[in-house]
Amino acid sequence: MRKLIVTNLVSLDGFISGPGGDLTAMPMDHAFDESNAEHMRAATTALFGATTYRAFVGFWPNALEMPDLGEASAEIARRWPAMEKVAVSDSLTEDETGPWRETTTIVPRAEARAAVAALKEGEGGDIVMWGSSFLSNDLLAAGLVDELHLMMGPVVVGDGTPAFRDGVSASGLRLTDVRRWDGSDNLLLSYAV
Repeated sequence: MRKLIVTNLVSLDGFISGPGGDLTAMPMDHAFDESNAEHMRAATTALFGATTYRAFVGFWPNALEMPDLGEASAEIARRWPAMEKVAVSDSLTEDETGPWRETTTIVPRAEARAAVAALKEGEGGDIVMWGSSFLSNDLLAAGLVDELHLMMGPVVVGDGTPAFRDGVSASGLRLTDVRRWDGSDNLLLSYAV
């Protein structure tokens, strides 16, 4: 059975984005990039909500053209074209999938839980989800998330998108690993659900 791993960058006060969805307020550094590259190596499927999918397809297909792209980010950019992508959305259209059209499946929100359960029963490596807090919280509540990987950084944003929504319980988590990277103040906290 495949694992569903939800990975997010988290502020000290529990947000995965700053006010207005601002991701630049979050502690992104080489540890974040290297952790994401490791997730990409182990995964064969990426799972998204519509907002995160749109952000990723808007950035990654052209990322290799950026002159200051780090080695870990370049590896991620090279892996995206072949990776299976599943986007849960009632609004995302095939036209919006652009260069990822051949590797993207769009699943209606009402079918998300069944689709994810079927993915987990299928063949392949890990299923990784970045961001997508509404979807990840729903799948956590449904018992479909196997691991939470939270990269916590030394920032307090005060407001934004909370990692966990009202009514979603994250109780029963078991800490399985804590990682640090040289030159970074971020910690990767890994929990089994």
